[in-house]
This record gives sequence, C-alpha cells and structure tokens, in this order.
Amino acid sequence: MTYRTLLHPSEEVLYKDKGSKFYGYAFPIKTNEDYKEIIEKLKQKHSSAGHFCFAYQLGIDTPYFRTSDDGEPSNSAGLPIYGQLQSFDVTNILVVVVRYFGGTKLGVGGLISAYKATAKLSLEASKLKTLDILIPIKLSFEYKDLSQVMRIIKKHKLIIKSQRLEMDCEVVILVKKSVKKSLETAIEAFHKIKVEILND
Repeated sequence: MTYRTLLHPSEEVLYKDKGSKFYGYAFPIKTNEDYKEIIEKLKQKHSSAGHFCFAYQLGIDTPYFRTSDDGEPSNSAGLPIYGQLQSFDVTNILVVVVRYFGGTKLGVGGLISAYKATAKLSLEASKLKTLDILIPIKLSFEYKDLSQVMRIIKKHKLIIKSQRLEMDCEVVILVKKSVKKSLETAIEAFHKIKVEILND
C-alpha cells in the first residue's frame, strides 16, 4: 500500500532537437492550484521562451490529472508529458517542459518525441520516493481514557496529525493503509473510543 512521488524539485534538464531547446522540470505538488505559481516563476526565469507545456497528477486511489499544450499542436506536448508520469507510476507531481523555438519546425511527431524525452529526463533526474499511503483517523474519547489511547499510539508508532485535549478529547492520527484494519480492531476493543475514518 504505497505510492511513488517526489519530495523536492528535480534538477533542470535540457534536451535539444534541430535547434529547439527543451528545459524540463519536475515538482512535488499538493493541490490543483500549485502549478500556477510554479509556471509563473518559470516564465520569469525563461522570459523569452515560447511554450510552457505541462502535465500533473494528483491523488492516490482516484488520481486526477491535467495537461496543457500551451499553444503547441493539440496533444503534442501535454499528453506525452503525462504519459511519462504514468510510465514512472508517480503521483502528486507536476512536470513542466519549457521550449525555445530553434527556427526549424519539428512536426507533430517530432514534438511528441521531444516532449516525451524531456519529461523522461526530468523524472530520471528526480529523487523519487516510495511512501506509505497514510489514512487520517479521528479518535474521540473522554479525558480519563487519554493514557490508554496514548499507549496504543506509542505501541503502534502512529503519527499524531492534530490533537485537542479537553474533557472530551479528539486526536487525529495517520495510519498506514496496510495496518488500518488491525488497528481499528485494536482500538475498538476498548469500546470507549469512537473511531472515524477521515477523507484527507
């Protein structure tokens, strides 16, 4: 129950074809809006480039993706970039390819292979990580049962995402998907703890 992603932006890569230059980048992203700021920064860096094509994928169980050809012929840039995200089996990643036109047209076939190659180089230059799928679970209980709950959290080496400790306590923990079932059973055995699976 794992997924592959990127924790830090990749190194810049450069691919050349018939005078055109293609700069490739991979970035970790968390929301649908993250790409806008990244593209803006790249436009400042490459102020005379003609195209800023990209693809990203977000989510694990039901991934969402988006592609952009940014003025290149339809499906000649965004989809080849997205194809590399699929072939590397990664998510929560944005790949951007910045193109400087070199004076010679590459044709649709040439563009597809150039964008694909640059995206591949970007992902190869990335330090990809395999992470556990973590599910947020909310535990609700009375304060007098706090030590019992903390014992379970310690025993199973769980990550506490947030906590509110008053007369009625709420603790949100992050649980590996692979152990979710057995952990739920262990917690529910205490009866006094209400367990609620959250959608992150």
